[in-house]
Amino acid sequence: MISPQDALKKPVPTPDADSAALWRGLRDGELLLQHCGACGDVQYYQQATCRRCGGDNIAHRAASGRGKVHSFSVVHRAPGPAFKADLPYAVLLVELDEGPRMISSYVGGPPDEVTFDMAVMLVCEPISDDIALPRFRKA
Repeated sequence: MISPQDALKKPVPTPDADSAALWRGLRDGELLLQHCGACGDVQYYQQATCRRCGGDNIAHRAASGRGKVHSFSVVHRAPGPAFKADLPYAVLLVELDEGPRMISSYVGGPPDEVTFDMAVMLVCEPISDDIALPRFRKA
């Protein structure tokens, strides 16, 4: 059972062997994408092998941080007590300039200004000394 104090805390990412480089990059202000040396595929979701060809020659490279809103939803009902103060907020599906899509949230303006195909730019939002969350603002 979750205690009332724990219900007021937002979940914090826990880096693992596959995602440690991603979280270090975000902490340092850059979004690292995985590039496959065998087939050239670019993937956001961190894992030890390429999802396209299964190869393990994966290299991390900094993304431009630019993309466009592929889809979005404005949240008016908090999924839990920890998110109540953030309402309303926009959850984005961002298509990065490099190709992969990622889910994030919108910062820097009201959620009602978000539109489809809106150009956005990465913002790395520190939540601790070790973790920064990828957010997006209007470019």
